[in-house]
Amino acid sequence: MNAPARTDHLQPADEPRRLSVGALRGIVGFHVARAAVTTYTAFERCIGQPFGLRKAEFSLLVILLANDKVSPKPLARLLSVTAPQLTQLLDRLQARGLLTREPNPQDGRSQLIVLTPDGRTLAAAARAAAAPMEAEWSTRLSPAEHAMLIELLAKLAGKPNA
Repeated sequence: MNAPARTDHLQPADEPRRLSVGALRGIVGFHVARAAVTTYTAFERCIGQPFGLRKAEFSLLVILLANDKVSPKPLARLLSVTAPQLTQLLDRLQARGLLTREPNPQDGRSQLIVLTPDGRTLAAAARAAAAPMEAEWSTRLSPAEHAMLIELLAKLAGKPNA
């Protein structure tokens, strides 16, 4: 009688074959892009869909929540967007009644961006909704790794004091 064929060396059909990433192992952009997929998915689940906010809109609202009145130039710089992109972003949020543009009393040619009461409420609620998302990362990273990742990503973005 023949012995059954040996199958312990075969990978089960329902388990995907583990692929080598080859040279990508040392390419930062590859790893940032992979992590971005995970973080964007979590953002959409926790903030994007529940509050109807895009990532830049959420960031802008939270920045305004932390800063009373802000001129557009430092906002654009911090968000890494062009002036026309910022204008579109501000227009969308102003149309939703979340912010206003006020004349700058120190420079009549410029404006200051200010959250409305509805904007403050939404920004605070969206900021609080980020907590479960951040808690998800804390299961994968120690507090020191979390702090180091933020520091390294800010450095990579060329904004070490962000």
